[in-house]
Amino acid sequence: MAGRAQPSGPAGSGGGAPGLLPLLLLLLSAAAIIPRGDGQNLVTEDVTVVEGDVATISCRVKNSDDSVIQLLNPNRQTIYFRDFRPLKDSRFQLVNFSNSELRVSLTNVSISDEGRYFCQLYTDPPQEIYTTITVLVPPRNLVIDIQKETAVEGEEIELNCTAMASRPATTIRWFKGNKELTGKSEVEQWSDMYTVTSQLLLKVGREDDGVPVICLVDHPAVKDLQTQRYLEVMYKPQVRVSQNYPLQGLTREGEPLELTCTAFGKPQPTDMRWLRVDDEMPQHVVVSGSNLLISNLNKTDNGTYRCEASNAVGKSHADYMLFVYDPPTTIPPPTTTTTTTTTIPTTITDTTATTEPAVHGFTQLPNSAEELDYGDLSDSRAGEEGAIRSVDHAVVGGVVAVVVFAMLCLLIILGRYFARHKGTYFTHEAKGADDAADADTAIINAEGGQNNSEEKKEYFI
Repeated sequence: MAGRAQPSGPAGSGGGAPGLLPLLLLLLSAAAIIPRGDGQNLVTEDVTVVEGDVATISCRVKNSDDSVIQLLNPNRQTIYFRDFRPLKDSRFQLVNFSNSELRVSLTNVSISDEGRYFCQLYTDPPQEIYTTITVLVPPRNLVIDIQKETAVEGEEIELNCTAMASRPATTIRWFKGNKELTGKSEVEQWSDMYTVTSQLLLKVGREDDGVPVICLVDHPAVKDLQTQRYLEVMYKPQVRVSQNYPLQGLTREGEPLELTCTAFGKPQPTDMRWLRVDDEMPQHVVVSGSNLLISNLNKTDNGTYRCEASNAVGKSHADYMLFVYDPPTTIPPPTTTTTTTTTIPTTITDTTATTEPAVHGFTQLPNSAEELDYGDLSDSRAGEEGAIRSVDHAVVGGVVAVVVFAMLCLLIILGRYFARHKGTYFTHEAKGADDAADADTAIINAEGGQNNSEEKKEYFI
C-alpha cells in the first residue's frame, strides 16, 4: 500500500498555538533538505470477522528507529497514539505495544465498524498504510416452507427455503436424502443485508415417504447451517399373493391349497377381497380375511384367483394362476415270468416300473408370469419313458410267443394230414394181362382192349 505524508499530529487533538505553525513549516523544510530514516516501512493485513466476534488490527514496523506509531479509524480519528487511547471507545483494547508493533483488538464487531483503518509512522517523510475490516453477517433464519404437508404419489410439490438478512448473499443447496437437487434462487437486498429464497419443484413417489428434504446454506460466516423437512407421501396398496401350502411342488388333484394375500399402502388398506377372474368362485372355496383355502383340489378349480386391496388413494391387485394336475399313480414293481412249452422253450421277461405322471404347480406373484417346477417335470418324464420302454418289451415278447405257438399248431396239423394220405394204390388197368408173355401182349389182351382205354382212365385229385 502506498503511504502518504501526515504532517499533522494525532488526529482529534488540539490545533496548537499560532506561533508553532512557522516552526513546523521550518522543520518540514529542513527534513526535505536533509532526509532522515533508513528504509523503514509499515506492514499490516486485512481483517475479516463475523459480526459479534473480535477483530485484531496489527501495525508492524520493519527496521524500526523508535518512531511513533499510531492507529486511526475510517473517520481519521486516532484510536491509539503509542500506548495511549484518545478515542473513548472501550471496545478497542491494546494487545501489544513496542517500537516495532502496535496491536489493537476490537470486540463485538458490528456492521458500522466495517471500513479502512490507517497505520501511521512518524518518520521523515511520514509513512501510512491502511487495513480493511470486512464484517460478515450469517443468515438470521433458515426456513423451509412446503406447499402441501401431505402429497399423493405422482404429484409435483413446491418447497421454498429462505435465508434472511445475511452479508454477503448466501448460496442455497438442496438435498433429498443423499442426492443433491437443483433449485431456483432469488436475491433481495435490504440496505446492507441480503435475503435469498430458493424454490424446489419435486415430483414425489412412494419411495419418498419419510425421506428428509434438506436446505443447506453455503456462507463464509457459518458452517453446516441447514434445516430439513420430512416428506409425507400417500400411495395406493402394493399387493402380493403367497402360497402357504403346498410349500413346494405341484398343485395336485385331491390335495389342499392355501393362499395368503398381503397389502401395504399409505394409509394402510382396510378393504381386501378375493375373486375369481372371468368366473364365479367355487362354492367349496373358503375365504377368511386375507386367506383363501381349497381343501380338495379338482380340475374345475383351474383358473386365475385375484386379491384386491384398496385405500383412500386407490386400488391394486395381484393374481394367482391355479392349474390342477393329476394325482400321483403307482405301477406294481418289476416281475419276471418264465413260460415253457413241449416244443420250443420260451422265456418271457415282463419288467415294469413305478412312476408318477408329469405334474406342474406354480404360483404367480403379483402381475407376473407363471413359474413351473421343471425339476419335477423332468423326473416325471424320465419315469414315463422308462415305463413305456418296459411295456414295449412286454408286448413284443407276447407277440413272439403267440407267433411261435401258431407255427407249432400249423406243423402239427400238416404232419397229421400227410400221415393219413400215405400207402399203396391199386388200379384195374392191366386186368387180364397177368397171363401175357410180354408187355405188348398184356396190353393187347387187357380187358376191353385198346378200344376201351379211354373209358378206363382214372383221375386222382
